[in-house]
Amino acid sequence: MTLAYRLIASTGIHKGDRDYQQDQVALLSHPRINGCVLAIVADGMGGRSGGRKASDQVMLTARQLFDRYDPATDDGSSMLEQIVKESHMVIKLTAISSEQEPHSTIAAFLINPLGDCHWAHVGDSRIYHFHGDKMVRRTSDHSYVQALVDRGEITPEQALTHPRSNILIGCLGTEEDPPIAMHLIPQLQAGDTLLACSDGVWHYFSPEEMASVVSSLTPREATEFLIEKARSRSRGGGDNLSLAIVHIEAMPDTRNKPPHGAAPGAPPPAAGGQPSGSAAS
Repeated sequence: MTLAYRLIASTGIHKGDRDYQQDQVALLSHPRINGCVLAIVADGMGGRSGGRKASDQVMLTARQLFDRYDPATDDGSSMLEQIVKESHMVIKLTAISSEQEPHSTIAAFLINPLGDCHWAHVGDSRIYHFHGDKMVRRTSDHSYVQALVDRGEITPEQALTHPRSNILIGCLGTEEDPPIAMHLIPQLQAGDTLLACSDGVWHYFSPEEMASVVSSLTPREATEFLIEKARSRSRGGGDNLSLAIVHIEAMPDTRNKPPHGAAPGAPPPAAGGQPSGSAAS
């Protein structure tokens, strides 16, 4: 980017109509490096305690590895891949010690100070990249119905109501190594928005609807709106919901005056937080 920019962000989580919360979401600013941000969503599965243990392990592993990450010397994609592999191994060990079957999805994206963005996902938690009111790209689910869609046997709309729509063909904690899908955005632009969310959110929206929401509302407002609308559309049968939104905003008046303590061209720390009214109860 030639102009200075800032990150505006928000997270949200709600237990939906479930008796307990197995989703986890975090938006982490690097403890030492201004403008380095990690967003992560984990949707746990395997019973009340098993699913939550799995998503907890994803978050713990992500925090530990992100704290040690240095964008000046480390590769962002390799760090995300390490988060996936170590989380997978720890969840498998948890299953052995607790005699449970904990599993989890993961959807994580990393924004570096120079504006490159790496993402990784396993399962059916998704990452969306929007520019303005258009979707640029999204992850492809590791699920049974996505495989049917890819083969042309059903449409994306039919996948939403398919009786086996909850069957995953890849997640963390299984016997097989997880299928890790990676992507690189070489340079984010002003007007870009990144959204990571669990299936309890995206199931109720078309990409066009999501693009319209994130382009017309602030991240906090969009988070609140998407959770509220998903809750309404689920009609009392909604899953856990979690999401993280990061919007890239230009700051043309500060191109020659970087924030105090920041390198020229580097964005200031992300503004984040969980919207009031969206907390798990």
